[in-house]
Amino acid sequence: QVQLVESGGGLVQAGGSLRLSCGASSGTFHRYAMAWFRQAPGNEREFVAAISRGGSSTYYADFVKGRFTISRDNAKNTVYLQMNSLKPEDTALYYCAARNTQSEYSDYRSYDYWGQGTQVTVSS
Repeated sequence: QVQLVESGGGLVQAGGSLRLSCGASSGTFHRYAMAWFRQAPGNEREFVAAISRGGSSTYYADFVKGRFTISRDNAKNTVYLQMNSLKPEDTALYYCAARNTQSEYSDYRSYDYWGQGTQVTVSS
């Protein structure tokens, strides 16, 4: 069992930056590939970014490439999402998720554990 807790969300103006953090309770954090998803009201949950167990491989949705960076610190059991050049359309509840299987990284059904989410609101 892995418990995930996100933090770092908030209200920011367009063009600003935020860094989200997701801390894991498990000492086996390094065994899990991690990802960030987001969901805006009325929309489906969508993939944002993913990172491999060791952090050597990263993947991004097209709409965040060049603006967001996912990283992890296995010594701290934490995954991060650095978000720059934020846009109003980035407004959503952001979730981190963990998976320990070799499955599609962008499919939310591949993930076994989820945090409660942290709200990001970008004003125009």
